[in-house]
Amino acid sequence: MKKITSLLAVSVLAGVITLGAYKLFFEKENFHIIAQETDSSVFTTSNTPVSYKGAGINEVDFTAAAEKTVNAVVHVKNVSINQEQNRVLKFFYGPSASVEPQIGTGSGVIISEDGYIVTNNHVIANATHLQITLNNNKTYVAELVGTDPNTDIALLKIDAKIKLPYLAFGDSNNAKVGEWVLAVGNPFNLTSTVTAGIISAKARNLDMGKNQSFIQTDAAVNPGNSGGALVNTNGNLIGINTAISSRTGSYIGYSFAVPSNIAKKVVDDIIEYGSVLDGILGITTPPINSEFAFQKGLNDIDGVYVDEVMEDSGAFDAGLQEGDIIKQMDEIKIHRFADLTGYLSTKRPGDTISVAYVREKEELSTPVVLKERQTINLPPPLGFTVKNLNEKDKKKFKTKKGVKIIGVPEVHSMYNLEGKVLIAVGKTEINNIYDAKNLFGSISKYEYTSITMVNEKGERERLIFQ
Repeated sequence: MKKITSLLAVSVLAGVITLGAYKLFFEKENFHIIAQETDSSVFTTSNTPVSYKGAGINEVDFTAAAEKTVNAVVHVKNVSINQEQNRVLKFFYGPSASVEPQIGTGSGVIISEDGYIVTNNHVIANATHLQITLNNNKTYVAELVGTDPNTDIALLKIDAKIKLPYLAFGDSNNAKVGEWVLAVGNPFNLTSTVTAGIISAKARNLDMGKNQSFIQTDAAVNPGNSGGALVNTNGNLIGINTAISSRTGSYIGYSFAVPSNIAKKVVDDIIEYGSVLDGILGITTPPINSEFAFQKGLNDIDGVYVDEVMEDSGAFDAGLQEGDIIKQMDEIKIHRFADLTGYLSTKRPGDTISVAYVREKEELSTPVVLKERQTINLPPPLGFTVKNLNEKDKKKFKTKKGVKIIGVPEVHSMYNLEGKVLIAVGKTEINNIYDAKNLFGSISKYEYTSITMVNEKGERERLIFQ
């Protein structure tokens, strides 16, 4: 009996082991236990596998772009004469006693193998001598080809007698918010330095009174980096580093660059025409946060509200009207005024653009031929509004050159300048409003400057100011 009981126990144990092994190794689970709907998560989980390099910046290779860029970025040295410091010495000992050389520095970008260099206008302003140092520490004297204070772009030229490394302009319209970029400068006259960041925003207007449209980046840019290169990870030049927004004067997270499409257009105009030609749409729009804007609800509009259409402008000829809301130009979406001015800054008189707009909730589109600017506001210290002369003006004032003063700030109203023709700044003649803009933009606040005008009698008048 004991043997039978033992055999039965062994048989049962063997069966349990066999069944357990089958369940563990051979039988597949064909059901899942799920939670009730009320307990399920409201968040979505991504099952995308992580790169073996890790996530984010580790997957981006900056080395090729940096290697391509550093040798095309140069150090710019600006030597100017500051006559502000020693007025007392100047009074007693004459002009030579007050001459003090002032040295400013910045960066620049070589854009052609024969030595054209683009930098910021503020880097070379009022220079009497310009010196360029390449990344290999070779130094050259630079010639100033031209400037555009409105966009803060200047063009220099050196004669290196060799083919130089250079950067090609990229298409800044294709730059995306969140895209990795490198800021490359040569601030200390050592070798080029590289910092990395992303594009934080596009079409930024810094309210500098110039209707600018900047690329904003969080790549570290300090004052000596002004005029340096902003490049994408392919090493294409998509901006010229220009400004920082900081209470301390040093980088705290916000840097701004002139988009490459604007810089290229300015450079091309300077080389071909000697000045920058602006393609004018011919509209005005009320400033945001003004009482009128609040009353009309314009601060909440996605687009640009047309407040006025100028006669004999491209917008006037195309039939745009007050109250229209511009939504798009060609392929560029227009969300704010800086989008509009940024795109127009890449165009010239005679260019045709397609303008999409909304009128009384109806979506419309029309081609607009941009026209040449006929009036312009001159930069401080005078701030005149001037216009090109027509044939009637030339005959009346007995001059073939100059610009007519049609607006004078109240602070200068005592001089009775409105209506006169401005023909020269210092010894340099003025042919048109672009000459006037460039000449007034290069005036130093430390020097005395004279302007020559003609009145309706054809008599010349001279005004000296500082």
